Amino acid sequence: MKRVILLAGLLGLATVAALLHGQLDVGPSVLWQGLVTGEGPGALILDTIRGPRVATALGAGAVLGLSGTIFQTLFRNPLAAPDLLGFNAGAGLAIIAGIAFGIALPAPVLAAAGGLVVAVLVGLLAYRRGHGTPALTIILVGLGTGFTATALATFLMTLLPGTAAAEAQRWLTGSLAARDWGHAGQVWGIGVPLALLAFAQARHLMAMELGGELASGLGVRVERTRWQVSATAVLLAAAGVAVAGPVPFVALMAGPFGARMTGARGPAGRMAAGAAAGALIVVLADLLARATLPGLQLPVGVATGLLGAPYLLWRLSREMDRGDL
Repeated sequence: MKRVILLAGLLGLATVAALLHGQLDVGPSVLWQGLVTGEGPGALILDTIRGPRVATALGAGAVLGLSGTIFQTLFRNPLAAPDLLGFNAGAGLAIIAGIAFGIALPAPVLAAAGGLVVAVLVGLLAYRRGHGTPALTIILVGLGTGFTATALATFLMTLLPGTAAAEAQRWLTGSLAARDWGHAGQVWGIGVPLALLAFAQARHLMAMELGGELASGLGVRVERTRWQVSATAVLLAAAGVAVAGPVPFVALMAGPFGARMTGARGPAGRMAAGAAAGALIVVLADLLARATLPGLQLPVGVATGLLGAPYLLWRLSREMDRGDL
């Protein structure tokens, strides 16, 4: 319980720090006055400048972290995350394609469609009749598919006018700039029902974690459960991508970080810890990206990339030492 409180406390402190600090810092008293009276610079920060951005960061990080934890549990592999599996790239490609071709559908719908199409494509490409598909094969196929989706998105950006192309490039890196309460409401409004659905699937996920044969022996329909749980996780990742872009490495890092911090053992506990850790990572990365260099706000994806790349290298080294790669 102490570890859970520690993670919750860190998330609360990070949220307050993200509201206080930026290109222009304010004190806690100013923020409190704005919260109580609804007037002054504190109210402006809470209502317009940083409040919507921080709320969007919390929601996007939570759904990405939850999605990554589900995939890592389902495939029993810490490298199985929607960014490495190509699902985030597919969601991003769908949104860029919607902008380039003028497809009048909401961003969450486009992102969900793109993520699901890539998930089906990865499943088909990795499938071998009569043989179980190792998780590593799915991850490698997902990496290749994700690179292809990213290349296609980059190509489509060349069809956009200059300003739109620059903004699309920034979004594709992973950005929380100019987010409003509509974006925050969108990611929380979609993310909460999907999270409830994911936690309802935790019992089956616990059986799947034992392996396909044991899960089947416990009465679980393995293939159907795998597709159902995967679809939920893809939609969670797409909800985050729709408001923040394909922010890299959050889904990869959040699950192991949350489990290590809280000591959670069961799938439901690890999922909750992964969601909280994902929110913490995105809020801190966004604070780092917009407050480190005076006069310059970097996309949040740059900060998560700087944090996540060394983690990926360490994780790969550890998996090789174990003989799993």
